[in-house]
Amino acid sequence: MLHADRTCPKGSVRVSVSNTAALGPQQQPVGVDAIVETARLGAGRLGPLETLAALARGALVVDTRTESQRAEQGDLPGVLVIDRTVLEWRLDPRSDARIPEATSYDLEVVVLCRQGYSSSLAAASLRALGLWRATDLIGGVEAWQAAGLPFSDVPADVRR
Repeated sequence: MLHADRTCPKGSVRVSVSNTAALGPQQQPVGVDAIVETARLGAGRLGPLETLAALARGALVVDTRTESQRAEQGDLPGVLVIDRTVLEWRLDPRSDARIPEATSYDLEVVVLCRQGYSSSLAAASLRALGLWRATDLIGGVEAWQAAGLPFSDVPADVRR
């Protein structure tokens, strides 16, 4: 379960991951909605236009949608595609499996998904790693599309 445990630089909330395997019979499950709500605490989530502006100022915008979702909806210009299953390893500056752009824990990262739910959990996980500026796109790619923002006509920059 994700929970906010302390304030980090610039007033963001650090989110940590607790061991849910220790959930005992007297504890009630909280449900995914509560986990997502907690993950969003202090995240400073961005709308589509704010995400476009973040991309323009050099933020790392990361698309975690599946290949089939990207094929259906299209790719966004200037973003990196990183599979959700390896996201933390690719963006942790201390990881041997990091991408070249993962140079600092001060890196501005905006995660996006289809609708803005799994990206909230991913951004919380990145903040738990120490990437305190990690956030996500409110409403995901569906919001990007509804705002009339551009899609790319070149192949996505997929990082494995």
